[in-house]
Amino acid sequence: MKRYSSIMEYLSGLESAGIIFGLDNIRSILNAIGNPHEGLRFIHITGTNGKGSVAAMLSSILKDAGYKVGKYTSPHLIRFNERIVVNDKEISNSEVWEIGDYIKGHIEGQGIDKRFSYFDFTTAMAFEYFYRKKVDIAVIEVGLGGRLDSTNVITPVLSIITNVEKDHVDYLGSSLEEIAKEKAGIIKKGIPVITGAQGIALNVIKKKAMELATPLFRKDYEFSFKKTKEQTLDFSYMDNKVYEDVFVNLKGDHQLFNASLAVCATLILKEKGLNIHRDAVYSGLARTEWPGRLEIIKGRPEIILDGAHNLHAVKALVTFMKDHYKNRKTILIFGIMADKDYESILKEIIPIANEVIFTKANTKRALSPYELANFADTCYITENVLDALKKSKNIVKDDDVILITGSLYIVGEAKKLIDEVF
Repeated sequence: MKRYSSIMEYLSGLESAGIIFGLDNIRSILNAIGNPHEGLRFIHITGTNGKGSVAAMLSSILKDAGYKVGKYTSPHLIRFNERIVVNDKEISNSEVWEIGDYIKGHIEGQGIDKRFSYFDFTTAMAFEYFYRKKVDIAVIEVGLGGRLDSTNVITPVLSIITNVEKDHVDYLGSSLEEIAKEKAGIIKKGIPVITGAQGIALNVIKKKAMELATPLFRKDYEFSFKKTKEQTLDFSYMDNKVYEDVFVNLKGDHQLFNASLAVCATLILKEKGLNIHRDAVYSGLARTEWPGRLEIIKGRPEIILDGAHNLHAVKALVTFMKDHYKNRKTILIFGIMADKDYESILKEIIPIANEVIFTKANTKRALSPYELANFADTCYITENVLDALKKSKNIVKDDDVILITGSLYIVGEAKKLIDEVF
């Protein structure tokens, strides 16, 4: 445990450097350890929303098809180990230390004095781990943007751009066109790309794909889906219905959209020689789990966790709540990062709440709950998530709903503490 803690302390030190865009640093680390990523097969996923959900769905399908699948996602909810997974099994504490120490030793041994980011280092850890585990394929979620993201050193067999909305404008640009250009930066020459993007963003992606002679598969053009009933879809490809009544375990209509991207991906992968049988698509989507995304963790009262942290995701959450809980009293626990468009988000979500509790996650990036209070007529304010949970317990009744959202940091802290309070 001390060894694991020492690597966590080292990573914490790197985290204080903040976001460092560019590929030079990650390439230096990977060169130092023999470029393990060059021996791996990848699927690369970017987009404003749904990256992790699509990664989870694809990993589940590929595992059920008989493949050994690596999955690299961020951020984690409770444990760092959640970021690096092989066939649903998280990297162990001892492996975190072993690989972290191995990489750190090679960096120091070769006298590399670049200022690495937390994400540079953890991405290298994921690649080294997947190489050691001899995975058949690794599903990689972009950290931020795409073009200059640490993960963009890979050459995938398939790229996916889920959608493009305004988020991280301080880093990616203030217009949809600028943001789309950053996300389209993962497109590689001749490597197929799937997207659910629309409008201006789709035009940017289409232009980039044409420049690189890349096959492009667009929602509502090359593929489409139709909701047939709750959490269930039909899927069509090139105007032919390929799948009927596919049940998607993740809740919310936005997850049907995400599932359509994953199903399209399986068809492209089959064309590339992977043996993905129909049963694996059905079973993989039916058993996909992705914690902290419309996750219901208690019954009476019902407690819902959702990491929605931008306007597009919050609108999807509000739609779900109106469809399923419009006649239930809702107690909202809300906290958000200071760099988000919190005013627009609050205008969407406060109207569905009967009681509002503002709080903050234990991170320097968190916005003060006192600032949030300016946007509600009445509310409770707490300094931390534990106190927010205790306050909600004092005012909730068995038939009520507690909705915890605004940030994956808030959701992660709440998930860790709920059993302590309820």
